[in-house]
Amino acid sequence: MTEARPQSSGRHVPVLSQDVIRYLNVREGGTYLDCTLGLAGHASQIARLLGPHGHLIGFDRDPQALELASGTLFMLARELCDRMPQVTLIGEAFSSVAEHVAPASLDGLLADFGVSSMQIDEAQRGFSFQADGPLDMRQDTRQGLTAAQVVNEMDEKELANLIYEYGEERRSWRIARAIVRARPVTTTGQLARIVAGCAPMMKGDRIHPATRTFQALRIHVNRELDEIQKLLEAAPKLLKPSGHLVVISFHSLEDRIAKDVIKDLGSKGIWTVITRKPVVADEEETNRNPRARSAKLRAAEMLAPGDNTSSKRPEYKDPGSARQLTGFAQLKPEKKAKPAKKKQGSGRKPRLRE
Repeated sequence: MTEARPQSSGRHVPVLSQDVIRYLNVREGGTYLDCTLGLAGHASQIARLLGPHGHLIGFDRDPQALELASGTLFMLARELCDRMPQVTLIGEAFSSVAEHVAPASLDGLLADFGVSSMQIDEAQRGFSFQADGPLDMRQDTRQGLTAAQVVNEMDEKELANLIYEYGEERRSWRIARAIVRARPVTTTGQLARIVAGCAPMMKGDRIHPATRTFQALRIHVNRELDEIQKLLEAAPKLLKPSGHLVVISFHSLEDRIAKDVIKDLGSKGIWTVITRKPVVADEEETNRNPRARSAKLRAAEMLAPGDNTSSKRPEYKDPGSARQLTGFAQLKPEKKAKPAKKKQGSGRKPRLRE
C-alpha cells in the first residue's frame, strides 16, 4: 500500500457495519475484497480482524476516494503496527475485478453500491442538488461523459426514456421537454429548479421532485447497473468454497439485479442464499445515520463443486413473537394483511316468506 497523507472530511459512518462483518464471516488470516472502498469505513473494520497474515483488497474508480481511503488505512496501519494485514488498493471499476484478482482466492467479497457520502457532500462533484455545483456526476473523473453533456446533447425522446427507465419517474416526458427548452443546463441547482417547476412534489411524496431525475443521470453516466451485473457474474469465480458474498443496495434497480442474480445462482447450486429476505437497518441505526434507511443487504455462501447440500446459516428467533429470522439486523417488514371486516347486520332474524 502506498502511503498517503491523512485526510478527513468528517467522521464516516458505514451502513450496516456489524451485519457486514457477520455475513462476510471475517476470519483472521483470510483474504477479503471490498469492491466499493469509498472512505474505507467497512474496509477498516475488516482490516482490524484479519491480522498480519490476512489480505485486504480494495477497489474504487474514484481517484479522490482512493486517495482518502489510502490515508485512512495508513493511519490504521500506524495504530495496528504488526497486526496490520497486507493491503492492496486498485483504482479501477469493480466490473474489472476478475482481471486483478486470482480465481478462487477470496474468503469474502463486499460491494456497497450507490454513491459515497463524500461524493454527495461535495458540491463540485455534482451528485446532489443540496448545494449548487457543476453538473458532473462522474465517479471516475478521468472518464469523458458528464451529466451536463447528457442533458444538453441527448434528444428529448432518449432523455425521457432514460429518466423513466433509470429514475422510475412517471413524469419523464414532461421533465425531458422542460430540460430541452431550458438548455443550456450547467448546474445542479438549475436542473433541480427546472424539474421542480414542471413536476412539483405530489401529495404523499417524501423526496424532492428532482431526486429520480438525478438518480437516472448518475446511473447512466457511470453505467452503474452494467457494473453491478458484471461484478455479480464474476463473483463465483473469485470466491473460495465457503466464501461469502455480501452486497448492499440503495434503490430498487440495484436490489432487483442483486436479488435476481443471487437467487438464480442459488437455484443452480453455485451458492446457498443466506438472507431469504433483505436485511435492513434498525431504528437506532437510521436515527444515527439517515442514509442507512434505504440500505438492503443480501448475502450468499459459495458451495464446493459438486456440493448440492445447502449449508444453512443458523436461524434466529424473535423472542417476542417467536418469528423465524435469518439476519442479525431487522428484516424488511412484510406487509401485514388487513383483518377482514365483520359484516354489519341489524341483529334481527331474516324474515321468511310464507
